[in-house]
This record gives sequence, C-alpha cells and structure tokens, in this order.
Amino acid sequence: MNKTHDDFDGFSVNIFLDEDGDYLAHLVELPNVSAFGPTTAEALVELKETWELMKECYREDGAPVPKAPSREAYEPPVNVPVDKELYHFLTGEAAKAGISLYALVAQKLESTGAVIQEG
Repeated sequence: MNKTHDDFDGFSVNIFLDEDGDYLAHLVELPNVSAFGPTTAEALVELKETWELMKECYREDGAPVPKAPSREAYEPPVNVPVDKELYHFLTGEAAKAGISLYALVAQKLESTGAVIQEG
C-alpha cells in the first residue's frame, strides 16, 4: 500500500507486511520515520504519533521540519494544445537532443525572451 496522507504533511506513506506478520508503515521520503502495528490502521496511528514526535524534536533543536516534495513550491507543466505535425516535429527534436519535450519547449520559450520574470 502506498499513499499520501494529509496527516503526514504531504509525505508519501508506504505500508507493508513484514516477515514477522506485523505491518510496517514509513514515510517514503523519510524512511527513518517508521512504525509497526498488528494492522494497517494501527501502524498508521503509530506512524502519525512518530511523525508528530519527530516534528517536535526538529523544533526543539531549532531545525526546520522537513517539507514533503509535493508541498514545496512547484509549478506544474503547462499543457498547450498544438497540431499533430508540430507535436511530432518537437518530439523528434527533443529526442535528438536527449531531453524531454517539456525541457525543449521551456528552452525555446526562454531563448525568445518569452519568459516573464516576476519581480
């Protein structure tokens, strides 16, 4: 089982059954934050408590509490419909350059000065 839960501030949670028959739940991005339980529900309850204690330790030490990558500032890709011929041309150019289509389009926009700087 793998999911993201708001109780864990956006971190992904992985739960699996170990060889002893207990469920292990851990934060995928922070594997040292983990907990066991006889059921998945109890493992999640224990993991929630563990995560709250870990955050408290970070704060007491004056360290920043880690943020889930999904909660950091992120700008999703922009989807722009283009005709089929242009799409095939651009995907071919991206493949030759060994980069993604998104990276190619971002480079082209940047080179034209079309990217607006916020300020």
